[in-house]
Formats: sequence, structure tokens, C-alpha cells
Amino acid sequence: MIVMIKGNVGYPITLDPTVWIFDDRKIELEKAFVEKEEEAASTSIFHKPPVNRSISKMEGEEYLKNSYVIPLHDFLNNAEPKANAEEIEFIKSNDENEKIALKDAKNGYLLFSSEGKPLFEDGPVHFYYKDGSNQDNPIKYIKEIHVH
Repeated sequence: MIVMIKGNVGYPITLDPTVWIFDDRKIELEKAFVEKEEEAASTSIFHKPPVNRSISKMEGEEYLKNSYVIPLHDFLNNAEPKANAEEIEFIKSNDENEKIALKDAKNGYLLFSSEGKPLFEDGPVHFYYKDGSNQDNPIKYIKEIHVH
């Protein structure tokens, strides 16, 4: 259930989507494509997830029934794509890899939880464009993100 970001980057990184449920950057899937302008203006790209924050029982119950995405840009920025990087390739477990522009990837979301459960069958993550244009047909079976 891990996803690697590697290729034309300064720092290859390993992601564990199973821990993102505790990350404050997560967004409910239903709210991800309904962004308010004031929220966008106040979002910092330097936001760090909390450390050792306990969750309430009510929050825990919500986590177990909702679907969540997390913005991909922080992870890509941490990998530090080289100046000449222009696209990424989603390496998929079904061998039907897909390439998209790096700028589109940085503005997209990774779905990591569907109705409170990890994406065992067609995951570990799915990719959604920020504009929701592939909301009904996300890129699935992603096991690695290769920067070109």
C-alpha cells in the first residue's frame, strides 16, 4: 500500500496513504471540487500535518464512513522535480500507465480512502484533476509516480 515518487527528482520519496487519514490536509471527496475562493486564498503550501494530535471519537467515526483525497502538490514539491521536468507518469498495477503534465499533477488530488477504507482492489491511490473533469473516471491502480 505504498506509492513511490521517483524519476527526474532531487529526492525520491515513499508515501504511505494509510496514514493520511490523520493528516489535516485531507479533504472529503464530496467537498474537493467545490472550492471556495476565500479558502483557496488562505491555503498555505507550507502547511505541515499535525504531530501526535489525538482525534475525538466523533472524528474517528466520520473517518470510517467518508471518502478522502489529499492534494498531490506537497508530495511532489517535497520530491523536488528537476527544472526540466514536464510530466509525470502514473505507473499502474494493471500495466496501463498514463502520463499527464506535471503542472496538472501538482493541482490534482489523490483519493486514498473510499467510505473509510483503503483502496485495496484498484489502489492504493486514484488521481483526480482539481477541476473534477475526471471525477467519474479517475486514474486508478496507481502504484508509483514517475517524474519525467
